Amino acid sequence: MSKLVIVGTVAFDAIETPFGKTDKILGGAATYIGLAASQFNADGAIVSVVGGDFPEKYIAMLKNNNLDVSGLEIIKEGKTFFWSGKYHNDMNSRDTLATELNVLENFQPKVPKDYKDAEVVMLGNLHPLVQLSVIEQMDSPKLIVLDTMNFWMDNALAELKQVIAKVDVITINDEEARQLTGEYSLVVAAQKIREMGPKYVVIKKGEHGALLFHEEDVFFAPALPLEEVFDPTGAGDTFAGGFTGYLAKTADYSFENMKNAIIYGSALASFCVEKFGTERLESLTKKEVHRRLKQFQNLTQFDIELT
Repeated sequence: MSKLVIVGTVAFDAIETPFGKTDKILGGAATYIGLAASQFNADGAIVSVVGGDFPEKYIAMLKNNNLDVSGLEIIKEGKTFFWSGKYHNDMNSRDTLATELNVLENFQPKVPKDYKDAEVVMLGNLHPLVQLSVIEQMDSPKLIVLDTMNFWMDNALAELKQVIAKVDVITINDEEARQLTGEYSLVVAAQKIREMGPKYVVIKKGEHGALLFHEEDVFFAPALPLEEVFDPTGAGDTFAGGFTGYLAKTADYSFENMKNAIIYGSALASFCVEKFGTERLESLTKKEVHRRLKQFQNLTQFDIELT
């Protein structure tokens, strides 16, 4: 098993969907990534920052999920990053109602000494310069995975391209892949992104699954058709956490093993959306995960009679 460094936000979210709304609840990319990775008992460390208003019970919950929090900085006099959003009826589009950076504004990540030699680094969605400073603190990781979003393409494209050049895997959604490359075809877009640096490109298509590209190879993983989607917040981060958690556990970074990692990531993301926030991930059992993986298997395997 390899060590895993997880960089991203630990935050408060307030969410409204057609199914209801929440007050401030636990959120943040690093939180979802960490909880998903903990399903594999990954030796993971969270590198992030919170304010003095962040409840001790949330930190205890992260520790109980086998996550090292020595890289979680607490700025007593500051306030924790807060995001609020409202989802439309299709649950694919949303409006951001509030973004309060608070302590995140001047965040300078510090990777714990014991994790500088981690083999796997998961760069959750943050300012590219913050992601870059984490890469610079690492000894020689075998796999660096980057998650980013259109906000950074609009506001920090030059810095984002610097990070993209240094990573092995990028996970990005279809809309962002098209924006980054100016290409409509996802096959061509993936090709162009690989020319920027990453060996592997994962394009997430929400309820339509995910694509993995490497050289001439393409792998497609479907998303499980779900009866109810309560809250899509954090689904992409949960996917990334499942993906990197599985790779850290197996310490096998080949294309063949990444296929398994994508299926695990998709399975965990399908749980995330069933309740608000991190609630579903906190109560998830190994048995439930295995049952869902079986559903994925049944969804994709068939014998065909050639006529």
